[in-house]
Amino acid sequence: MSFSPWIEIDASALAHNLGVVRSHAPGARVMAVIKANAYGHGVQLAAAALADADSFAVARVEEGLELRRAGVDKPLLVLAGAHDAQELEAAAAAGLELVLHHSFQLALLRETPLPAPVGVWLKVDTGMNRLGIAPGEVTAMLQALRPLASLRGCLTHLANADDLGDDFSRVQVQRFHEAVSHTGLPLSIANSAGILGWPESHADWVRPGIMLYGASPFAAPVGDLQPAMTFASRLISVKKVRAGQSVGYGGVWQAPRDSLIGVVAAGYADGYPRETPGGTPVLVNGRSVPLVGRVSMDTLMVDLSTQPDARPGDEAVLWGRGLPAETIAGAVQTIPYTLFCGIGGRVRRKVRS
Repeated sequence: MSFSPWIEIDASALAHNLGVVRSHAPGARVMAVIKANAYGHGVQLAAAALADADSFAVARVEEGLELRRAGVDKPLLVLAGAHDAQELEAAAAAGLELVLHHSFQLALLRETPLPAPVGVWLKVDTGMNRLGIAPGEVTAMLQALRPLASLRGCLTHLANADDLGDDFSRVQVQRFHEAVSHTGLPLSIANSAGILGWPESHADWVRPGIMLYGASPFAAPVGDLQPAMTFASRLISVKKVRAGQSVGYGGVWQAPRDSLIGVVAAGYADGYPRETPGGTPVLVNGRSVPLVGRVSMDTLMVDLSTQPDARPGDEAVLWGRGLPAETIAGAVQTIPYTLFCGIGGRVRRKVRS
């Protein structure tokens, strides 16, 4: 038995969540976003589990090349596009599609000889003010692109879709349609929050990310999604402390009564946030117990007073099955994305098919 923490990735949950995407946007094609090592889940595993998606998307050219080297031949879009001639040539040779979001990328296409036109999606900035050309530049940019690239579509990105009380998503959708409705090209707007909360954003293609991994883009979990990642470890110590004794660095928690303390072999070096407050739930043997004291680099402590039979070697789930990542993210005032992407390099990986 290993006492090191692990993550278990449920491939069937990924496939299930893709089905949830299709149920919410039945008229759209699905571009599954598997950037950043599939949000920490493992990009090759995710590509296999999500094989029924219509295409994939990654953030950077090198991510796309990695998938091609692994034998993934599905249409694959690089969301940031190419940034120099070397990236452009490599992307074209690998059959990657590219987002064009800036005039310098148009200049790259003009200056870089390619054996065949590369597939391009034109990104329009409708209010996020991150990447994309201005809506008023769409017509001129498409005219310049037509002899240089194979146009695949137009897309934009929603800035506030995770806030269902903010009408700015509707403003962005309207701006986008006003800018591109004349193009006759396929359109893509919706991220996970758009898919779930803003049906008017579905368009021809949707681009789900976080919901594929079973987490909600909103503050509360979405009931029909299944967690794809379970982060777990084991108790390495169970000990008694007397009432009034402190536990952990800084003595920030004192036992209010004689207590039973469990030490779990996972800490912030493994990806469990140091700032997680006391009282945050951990599942030991499937039952909730509260975190106590400060999270250390390699360990965290829980109050086992309600589980007097707990022993070293017992399983402790930090998030995943039975304990939504949204619960931990909310306690830390962050989002599930940062939890998933923050798993440490020494954490073991398992696959559940």
